[in-house]
Amino acid sequence: MIVLFGVVGLVVLGLDQLTKVLALRHLTPGEPVNVIGSLLKFNLIRNPGAAFSLGTSYTPVISAIQIIVAVGVVWLSRRLGSIGWAIAFGFLFGGAVGNIMDRIFRAPSPFHGHVVDFLQTPHWAIFNVADMAVTSAAILLVIQTLRGVKLDGTKDVAKK
Repeated sequence: MIVLFGVVGLVVLGLDQLTKVLALRHLTPGEPVNVIGSLLKFNLIRNPGAAFSLGTSYTPVISAIQIIVAVGVVWLSRRLGSIGWAIAFGFLFGGAVGNIMDRIFRAPSPFHGHVVDFLQTPHWAIFNVADMAVTSAAILLVIQTLRGVKLDGTKDVAKK
């Protein structure tokens, strides 16, 4: 399961970083591009905060929280015994590290870097592949919990 976790995490991280490079190379801030009518647009922004641009003055704190989450996921991954948990942890790790890399290595400065967001749907914040992975991880974690599947792959007796 740890191999599955690692592969999923690295694929998510790679896709996130690749799409951000492509967005920076081909998109101009303030000039959205319709991809699927008004359902999906490419709209490049640099986000100094968390989801919905909240906490813009707390970028170092957000960075620290994301690093703690990534380290915690790696530490807990040693106990993985379920495909669902392994995939969820891979999504969470890849997404967290994708945005951590932006915060550490992008302008304006280390641990104050702005996250590259470029995917926009109607009535929602602009986001990126890392954000999609973290959201997918949260959904998978809830499903696994509701199914009674524990981290080690065993089933909760009450949910069988």
